[in-house]
Amino acid sequence: MFQFTPMVRNLLIANVVVFIASKYLLNLDLLALYPIGSPMFWPWQFLTYMFMHATADWSHIFSNMIGLIALGPLLEERWGAKRFLTFWLICGVGAGVLYNGLRTYEVHRMGQQLEAFRQEPTGVNLMNFAETNLPDLAKTYESSAVKLHDNPNDTYVINNVLGRFEALYEGSLNGPMVGASGALFGIIIAFGMLFPNTSLMVFPLPIPIKAKYFVILYGLYEFFFGIRRLPGDNIAHFAHLGGMLVGFIVLQIWQRNRTRLY
Repeated sequence: MFQFTPMVRNLLIANVVVFIASKYLLNLDLLALYPIGSPMFWPWQFLTYMFMHATADWSHIFSNMIGLIALGPLLEERWGAKRFLTFWLICGVGAGVLYNGLRTYEVHRMGQQLEAFRQEPTGVNLMNFAETNLPDLAKTYESSAVKLHDNPNDTYVINNVLGRFEALYEGSLNGPMVGASGALFGIIIAFGMLFPNTSLMVFPLPIPIKAKYFVILYGLYEFFFGIRRLPGDNIAHFAHLGGMLVGFIVLQIWQRNRTRLY
């Protein structure tokens, strides 16, 4: 049975309230985290995004909050409410900064390649954009590249491809990141480091798994699918890894400074 410590309960309530408000009551889009350079970006979003969740259904917030109430209480009992909240926020903000930096670089590069194709709509520039930004669909653009090679003034092909590329760029520039996953993954690695031999029941595994092995496997899973992104996968895997990295660093600093972890 889940045990609700004070700060875990407060974080749970805050996330659920913001989710319900954004889903049914208010437009809270400016609390989500947008890439730097987007007209929707504001600095406060590095903090507020972690209290937002996808409103299409409840599965996003449900999975994050289950992780919080399953792993958080033991850490809060060991650290105290203030330190637990500090760790949660540092991991969430850190994951947001790291991931948003990566996204900003990717969007900036996409914009440069889009402009290169706009200025010189050649088959080479077309394939450079497609292979970099649409690796799973790049082959579908090969016929268009061949047509441009044979007829550089084919306005139908140019306008058709340019429209698709511009839509992708606008969607990436103004696509927000939301969720407490970065903070949660900091909690996950902290739990694995401080309670390594605690057995966890993790769906869909049929048997318990020790926390230290769970953290390793989960980290490898996130890394693999971050590198080999599947079509339609909108999960920010590197934000999860960023939360793990920040959590690991914070724990090392606390231990090095001989800050009590219990």
